[in-house]
Amino acid sequence: QVQLVESGGGLVQPGGSLGLSCAASGSIINIYAMGWYRQAPGKQRELVAAITRGGSTNYADSVKGRFTISRDNAKNTVYLQMNSLTPEDTAVYYCNGDIRVTIGARNNYWGQGTQVTVSS
Repeated sequence: QVQLVESGGGLVQPGGSLGLSCAASGSIINIYAMGWYRQAPGKQRELVAAITRGGSTNYADSVKGRFTISRDNAKNTVYLQMNSLTPEDTAVYYCNGDIRVTIGARNNYWGQGTQVTVSS
């Protein structure tokens, strides 16, 4: 079994910064793309940022220039550094991983989510 465990959420003032991390554990053979999604109340879950195993990244237009995704393949961990936060960034942030756990078994896994609240 595979677990994705997020950490780092919390309350931050507008204009502030926050860092999230997500560590994958279990019977992992390989982790392909990893990403961060978010879901605000009453809205659909949306992609925030994604990164391939080789380090190629893509971002939602709303976070370009403010958020940075990175990963440490040796630690099976993905990070999201969020700067210049606005109230519109308030949401539950979910980690996602495209993971091969045994030969022939490749699945998509989600973390439990971590709340990010941007408010004065």
